[in-house]
Amino acid sequence: MALHAPVLVLKDSLKRESGTKVHHANIQAAKAVADIIRTTLGPRSMLKMLLDAAGGIVVTNDGNCILRELDLAHPAAKSMIELSRTQDEEVGDGTTSVIVLAGEMLHVAQAFIDKNYHPTVICRAYTKALDDALSVLDKIAIPVDVDDRVAMLGLVKSSIGTKFTGQFGDLIADLAIDATTTAGVDLGQGIREVDIKKYIKVEKVPGGQLEDSKVLKGVMINKDVVAPGKMRRKIVYPRIILLDCPLEYKKGENQTNAELMKEEDWQVMLQMEEEYIENLCAQILKFKPDLVITEKGLSDLAVHYLGKAGVSAIRRLRKTDNNRIAKACGAVIVNRPEELQESDVGTGAGLFEVKKFGDEFFAFIVDCKDPKACTVLLRGASKDVLNEVERNLQDAMSVARNIWKNPKLLPGGGATELTVSATLKQKSSSVEGVEKWPYEAAALAFEAIPRTLLQNCGLNVIRTMTQLQGKHANGENAWVGIDGSSGDIVDMKERKIWDSYSVKAQTFKTAIEAACMLLRIDDIVSGIKKKQAPGASSAPKQPQIEQEGDADNEQMIPE
Repeated sequence: MALHAPVLVLKDSLKRESGTKVHHANIQAAKAVADIIRTTLGPRSMLKMLLDAAGGIVVTNDGNCILRELDLAHPAAKSMIELSRTQDEEVGDGTTSVIVLAGEMLHVAQAFIDKNYHPTVICRAYTKALDDALSVLDKIAIPVDVDDRVAMLGLVKSSIGTKFTGQFGDLIADLAIDATTTAGVDLGQGIREVDIKKYIKVEKVPGGQLEDSKVLKGVMINKDVVAPGKMRRKIVYPRIILLDCPLEYKKGENQTNAELMKEEDWQVMLQMEEEYIENLCAQILKFKPDLVITEKGLSDLAVHYLGKAGVSAIRRLRKTDNNRIAKACGAVIVNRPEELQESDVGTGAGLFEVKKFGDEFFAFIVDCKDPKACTVLLRGASKDVLNEVERNLQDAMSVARNIWKNPKLLPGGGATELTVSATLKQKSSSVEGVEKWPYEAAALAFEAIPRTLLQNCGLNVIRTMTQLQGKHANGENAWVGIDGSSGDIVDMKERKIWDSYSVKAQTFKTAIEAACMLLRIDDIVSGIKKKQAPGASSAPKQPQIEQEGDADNEQMIPE
């Protein structure tokens, strides 16, 4: 028997999987994630009930929301969850489609991995398929007029028709279009920018009916005036001053000691403080405001001076809320009262009013002339319902924003994917070399979306898919797809089932690029040490040198 040299094995510190096994593990993990949310695609989708870490319950069919709550150990599964988050941040919709499509792309690649195709060859074919798919999207996309409210309403409705709020008809779509139209800023050359996070605030107030929800032509904040008895709670056409400084005597940075030699000095010191605050208030009152709002504190003395002059005041407002009020009423946030100018006073608001909902007071600054920020007030039966409505509204606003940015439409109901699939199948005959088969497989993978829609409708999948493939056979009838509610094969233009170009293009790009990335992983090396049993010595283990008798042992590199 030949002698083996002693083999040095670092036990416990390196775990390593390699080659085909890793590809299989990654594909299985990706498919598992896709299977979790596959049933939440389409208007007849199922809901998921999630228990979060704090013991709360979330009921939703939003792909990103479901995956966010999952705690998965496999790195490939974690990578898939990131896709959904990226999609949500980038375009706000299509979070379920992107996972289903990426899972399918990896699933069809498994056969080629088993036949020892090199992952780079598969990735090259996938990239080629992506380029061709995007060119098909450009070909079948139709432009939309963003000022045509009916077309916009149809588009937003079809994107949230798959969500919980789809049953409330035009309500959420109306809210989304009103909010994005209000907060949109024209950048010239027909491009509009809508900053949903900064300038559209969603306020959820339990109680009332969902139909009572509305977009305010201004801002609503969860605050009351500082002295309710003295200050007015309703002002028509208020002059508003926004401050970013405290209206109280300046305190020392840390501990400040003042040594007084005479008893009168104490009176002088108090007098100085009062004069300082009186001076601050005088500088503000010079501009005859009706409402003063500050992000910092407001001393009792300042409240007294302002109240005496008939001025209402609100203190300790969030910076984000202050920015929204500035955008809504045309005021400028001032850092020092002595620098105030007439142009800094906001005169664009039509009404300031404090109302009570339940136990809380809310201040409304509404009926603004040309607001560039707004608040969406949501009413509903319970917090769970309101949270789900808010998630749906965020998606709807994102879709409306995408149309402002890129005003192009594509057919919904799986029609786009079927057209792309049929065109790629035709083109696959002209692809040369071994890339031809993975390219053809990618074409088939696009059919996962219409197939999943059919499954969730409870229809005969094979028969309906065959009919659809027949209609799309030569890349014709690009607008024929599935009506997810009834399961009929119809023209998407007639039923107004549309998708945003930005969402579809982002879905294809994210799914295929992620599939390529996971296919190119051939090793998972983890340097995590196993947890020691309690009471075991914490001294580091010495590397063990195995002798010739153990050299053939399979446990050298743990699987």
